Amino acid sequence: MALFSTPPQSLCILRLSAIGDVCHAIAVVQAIQAHWPSTKITWVTGKIEAQLIGDLPGIEVVVFDKKAGWAGMKAVWAALKGQQFDALLHMQVALRASALSLGIKARYRVGFGKNRTKEGQWLFTNRHLPDTNSFHVLDNFADFARYLGVPFDQPHWNIPLSDEDTAFARQQINQHPTLIISPAASKDERNWLTERYAQLADYANEKGMQVILCGSPAPREVTQGQAIEQLCQHPVKNLIGQTSLKQLTALLGQATVVVAPDTGPAHLATTQGTPVIGLYAHSNPQRTGPYNSLNTVCSVYDQHAEAQHGKPVSALPWGTRVKGDQLMKDISLAQVTATLDTLIS
Repeated sequence: MALFSTPPQSLCILRLSAIGDVCHAIAVVQAIQAHWPSTKITWVTGKIEAQLIGDLPGIEVVVFDKKAGWAGMKAVWAALKGQQFDALLHMQVALRASALSLGIKARYRVGFGKNRTKEGQWLFTNRHLPDTNSFHVLDNFADFARYLGVPFDQPHWNIPLSDEDTAFARQQINQHPTLIISPAASKDERNWLTERYAQLADYANEKGMQVILCGSPAPREVTQGQAIEQLCQHPVKNLIGQTSLKQLTALLGQATVVVAPDTGPAHLATTQGTPVIGLYAHSNPQRTGPYNSLNTVCSVYDQHAEAQHGKPVSALPWGTRVKGDQLMKDISLAQVTATLDTLIS
């Protein structure tokens, strides 16, 4: 039985990070809005993520600055003072998010079910999703909508882009078939080999595509981009650290294909309808991969998971990761170029 038989007056979404997970959550929140257009929605999120969702139609965004620690929590509570929500959707299991939730007043505090929760989230919620067979993170988020009484089938996204952001992207792409490589994951061990990114860029160039590198201004990403550029035999356009989050989203939307490891731009590209070749070794791409491009993932996760845990992947707990600094080298260049050929043909 659904939690609400009539539209609630107000909901609070608690999903702070990261970009990929926020992309998944956007589809779910916008499904709720489409079903219950009169429901007021407030979303508590992180500083970087707010750049993406700050102008989503009909959503009030409250920013949590995790670097500010306790003061950051108090600022969120002050912003929400006097508000009592019909339900809080506690969509982040991290203990920091649960601590932050203590200052958010809501009649129902909805958390993950027993087979998906961790870090004591159970203690901070008074309603819990039923145990689920949903595998992908996005489908687990969609369980929140279904629990409330909102049907959810396929994800749809409406992320507003300004005319300036779109013009920037069109200027960079200039109607050329374009491969965008977003080479950096959040941890270096999840990055593909620098020389293989360069070899892939050269291969795409020889196929008549222009190649653009993108990423954040983090020094490790800038250094990585420069190293790829130096190894390329053909010119590439290196925009790493030179785009805002919305410019990046527009750019990914104009691309022909995006190649990325387990990182936010893979999911940003998905929100824009661009096919993605995801590169995976440490986590199961069926759980965390680009939602609409799971059939074009290049993955060595299964072989490493079975070798490390001694069981077939189907017998492993949801969320099982594998460890190692050298796993990504087992994704061959031929595997990725063959997948690229399939997409561009």
